[in-house]
Amino acid sequence: MVLATGAGIIAAGGLGWSMRSEPQLCENGSTISPGRADAIQKRENGITERSPMRLRMEAMIREKQKEIVDVLEKLDGKKFLVDAWEREGGDGGGGTSCVLQDGNVFEKAGVNISIVYGKLPPAAVQTMRAHHKSIDPSIESIDFFAAGLSMVLHPKNPMAPTVHLNYRYFETMNEDGTPKSWWFGGGTDLTPSYLFDEDAIHFHKTLKEACDRHDPEYYPKFKKWCDDYFFVKHRNESRGIGGIFFDDLEDKDPEQLLSFVTDCLSSFLPGYLPIIQKRKDLPFTQAEKDWQQLRRGRYVEFNLVNDRGTKFGLNTPNGRIESILMSLPLTARWQYMHAPDPGSRECRMLEVLKSPREWV
Repeated sequence: MVLATGAGIIAAGGLGWSMRSEPQLCENGSTISPGRADAIQKRENGITERSPMRLRMEAMIREKQKEIVDVLEKLDGKKFLVDAWEREGGDGGGGTSCVLQDGNVFEKAGVNISIVYGKLPPAAVQTMRAHHKSIDPSIESIDFFAAGLSMVLHPKNPMAPTVHLNYRYFETMNEDGTPKSWWFGGGTDLTPSYLFDEDAIHFHKTLKEACDRHDPEYYPKFKKWCDDYFFVKHRNESRGIGGIFFDDLEDKDPEQLLSFVTDCLSSFLPGYLPIIQKRKDLPFTQAEKDWQQLRRGRYVEFNLVNDRGTKFGLNTPNGRIESILMSLPLTARWQYMHAPDPGSRECRMLEVLKSPREWV
């Protein structure tokens, strides 16, 4: 895997930078594509604190992908399949999907990055306008850049929770490739099959500490947003015990927001690693495994029915379906009219999913 630029370059520094990058011209005077222009800049100048935000975000997520994959490989004892890909159809960009299946700890684990340049079709524009009112309703397509790191870990042991993470940066572009609008989005959330209160407290405490370093209003605001977003409406229950979630984040200087997103990503391993290390080898019964499979079914339902990221990916021309659906577990179960026994651990889990709690 290609190593990204060092953290010292990516972190917010004292030097300012401009959202506006000058368009580059071919020898015949025509404007070259943003993807090609960025490739030239990376090759000739590298990535510094003066580089456009899209290049700095790309460098940061490449670095974090390698860091997370290295730690998870040591934990599991098996290697990830590293699949570098490029978009078909000449729209630009690509990514690296790192996937582990049938491991010692993880049934399925995916740590993916995508760096995409392209033009959104009408269906994707309309989907985005529902959440981004600044987008002109009269336009039928729009040039865009999107970079993000997405991760889902589905452990084998039902006592160990599934975890999801996604942090992203999005730009819409003028015809010459300069930024028109921009925002950050993302979040991290935990989905246990069996609830251990101390795990929930530790996970949320780690996220709150990352948020509080930037804005004391972030954690309560983004925690509620997470509870609301990951609610499976047709089941009247949450997908998991939450975390943080945010989108359209553009309310501060972009330097501050890049630093915030970087801190959130950096908090993942301290927040999740102690939990998985404690739970991965606990004993369990076949009935407990069956319950985990039922909860995985709920996970699939949310991702295919409600998740905006999945819908955006499926509506983007030449999207990579294998990477878009990477979040789905290897196995799941649906059982007609299943209800846990009153007073059981499964019943308590369901009660918490129906009434989200404040953990810190």
